[in-house]
Amino acid sequence: MSGPVLVAMSGGVDSSVAAALLVESGVEVVGVTMKLWGGDSDTGCCSVSDVDDARRAADRLGIDHLVFNFTEDFDRHVVEPYVEDHAHGRTPNPCIECNRHLKFDRLLERAHLLGFDAVATGHHARIVDGPSRRRELRRGVDRAKDQSYVVHVMDQQRLAQVQFPIGHMTKAEVRDHARRLDLRTATKPDSQDVCFIQRSQGRAEFLRQRIDLHPGEVVDLDGTVVGSVAAVELVTLGQRRGLGLPGGDDPRHVVSVDLPRRRVTVASTAHLEVSTQGVESMIWLDTPDGSAPYDPGTRHRVLVQTSAHAPVCAAEVVVEADARAIVIWDRPQRRVAPGQSIVLYDLDDDRVLAGGLARSAAD
Repeated sequence: MSGPVLVAMSGGVDSSVAAALLVESGVEVVGVTMKLWGGDSDTGCCSVSDVDDARRAADRLGIDHLVFNFTEDFDRHVVEPYVEDHAHGRTPNPCIECNRHLKFDRLLERAHLLGFDAVATGHHARIVDGPSRRRELRRGVDRAKDQSYVVHVMDQQRLAQVQFPIGHMTKAEVRDHARRLDLRTATKPDSQDVCFIQRSQGRAEFLRQRIDLHPGEVVDLDGTVVGSVAAVELVTLGQRRGLGLPGGDDPRHVVSVDLPRRRVTVASTAHLEVSTQGVESMIWLDTPDGSAPYDPGTRHRVLVQTSAHAPVCAAEVVVEADARAIVIWDRPQRRVAPGQSIVLYDLDDDRVLAGGLARSAAD
């Protein structure tokens, strides 16, 4: 039997069942809900009702439930970078940064101080033993709910200390298990929103309270003004709607955002396609510290995923120095917005090899 496990309970069905499975296996379990966002919240996993749901699930399972206040860490590592990214024309992914800095860093640190052997979450992904005592991150069994893309931010040290108890289950099986245990979370909808942005407020108002937003003009490739946007800081590469453009059979997308000139350039879909994509801040999962296990210039065949639900595409990755890489697509693909995560899988499309952030075309 393994040592005690601290289970991150968000108030949803997945983390509730993750805790239940560990209890059923005979492991000593304590549930914890992280208080992350100090402001008002009516979305995501930071509302008062979510904390109450987590506490009720813990009570039903007969385990203790704690609340850790990590609001300062959340502001520093997630909210402030989110705002700064928008101010500099990048497209952040706050949920991945929360995993990187809170769940698989700050929470792990606190767990160890309290004597826990591991942290468990309700993510749909699997951590398995590989060759030479290496730990591997693999896709969840339920491909439609697979979250390996958003939890790729772990090196070998973290993979050895994290558990994903429901990774071998489908979502339907998770809900069925919750019903058998009479957990109130059994029918609770999945959270889809950024927890620190209220539905009643929206992203624009959230950012307007923190940075200056500037209106901008929308131009075509010839420089002709064809529309306008209320805030260039809110525009992302590939965007199609909200540009003041007329409809038609030939949709136009954002192909560049020039913040200093407050200008957004649009063109047909074909102008978004590129043969290569730069990546930075790479984490390689096979090493203790996430550094590349290969020399610069090394090339590998991989499959690449560029968003949580995007299909994988075949490519070759060229390792560079300073945690950077170049993805060379087998077939041209749409450019990935700077700041978005790019995750590499092995050729059987199951094991995560590495992940990083999309660089801008100028980098």
